Amino acid sequence: MSKYWLRLDNAALIFPAIRRRRWANAFRVSVTLAEPVDPAVLQQAVEDLMPRFPSMYVRLKTGVFWYYLEELSAPPAVREDFAYPLTLMQDKELHTCCLRVMYFRDRIAVEFFHSLTDGTGGMTYLKTLAARYLALKYGVEIPAEEGILDWQEAPRPEELEDSFVRNTNGMVLNDHEPDALVMGGTREWDFLHLTTGIIPTEALLEAAHRHNSTVTVFLAAVMEQAILEYQADRCPNRKRRKPVKVTVPINLRRLYGSKTLRNFVLTLNPGVDPRMGDYTLEELCKVMAAQLAAEGTPQQMAGRIAANVTPQQIAAIRAVPLWLKNIIMGIIYTQRGETKGCINLSNLGRVRLPEAMTPYVKRMEFIIGPQRSYPNNCSVASFGDETFVNMIRNIREPELERRFFSRLVELGVPVAIETNSRESSQRS
Repeated sequence: MSKYWLRLDNAALIFPAIRRRRWANAFRVSVTLAEPVDPAVLQQAVEDLMPRFPSMYVRLKTGVFWYYLEELSAPPAVREDFAYPLTLMQDKELHTCCLRVMYFRDRIAVEFFHSLTDGTGGMTYLKTLAARYLALKYGVEIPAEEGILDWQEAPRPEELEDSFVRNTNGMVLNDHEPDALVMGGTREWDFLHLTTGIIPTEALLEAAHRHNSTVTVFLAAVMEQAILEYQADRCPNRKRRKPVKVTVPINLRRLYGSKTLRNFVLTLNPGVDPRMGDYTLEELCKVMAAQLAAEGTPQQMAGRIAANVTPQQIAAIRAVPLWLKNIIMGIIYTQRGETKGCINLSNLGRVRLPEAMTPYVKRMEFIIGPQRSYPNNCSVASFGDETFVNMIRNIREPELERRFFSRLVELGVPVAIETNSRESSQRS
């Protein structure tokens, strides 16, 4: 019997081509429960969800012209979490399964190779997995709401579609922009440092509203201010400074009403050129908000989608062998990818759960691994009364997160710090 297979969606095509021996684009979502995880029950929940999420239970395969995803013959085995978050997904692992389901004490974590899905799709899977686990463990009835899917329902066609192809307008947007500052540091090859800032959500909202901003704009502006100060300390000559831009992923489901569980995100790079002068935080908030509003319209984003989709549909390009496509996509990624931003700041927003689940859940988190070109990354999710800001890096120096979280404290936003780089936590 032949196995079910999927073409990679438009955003996913680049990830297998640009992965390296020491880097693969992955992210993690996790839920911390009120009691220790039962591995046997978790394994049963993973098995129960396999028919419902066919685009998640897959492995990466290599074709003559394209990579593709092939269904698994059996669900992945849950494993105890080890080492540090987002350890490298080697080729051998990706050719076996493109996701990991792990547990550690009271935490369930799922890590995805980014060719499967984005943060929204990953959180949908995690919430449904946690709901099924709690139903099996405690017999609690959990309704299919707040992003949780009915695990007994057949997958819907719209959940498996490549929404990029459906929402292109055919008008390619010329989005040429200057390269941004590349931050450096002492590279760590065998460890990822994770620093989590735990912030009272109400305090964060108050600070954002005080600056006439959304939480995403406010955090991006504070991050941009931290990077501007970082660069100024290292480059006193203003004329030699590089643009500072924060990459912000845009969830296109909200613009186009998509229900896909696959990738449907594009990024924008709002920022400033420090050669033009200094910026207050209020000015940075205005700049970030204006650029995101102007560039994040359905019309503009459709043009960006077209810029990615159109080459994929050209017959001559489709006929190019995969090994040559990998070279071409690597060159394009180097020229147009991460060089346009200094750091990624991805905010999943408030994670909501049905009331029946909330007594069993303490926190929900989202972590994106470092990108290939820059050493730091930042991901945000709110749950209950707290917002979890996860900053991860593959360099030794914690300077950026120190500047960023210190600036939040200076603005009156309390921050509790947890880190995997030392045993104790501190509260600011």
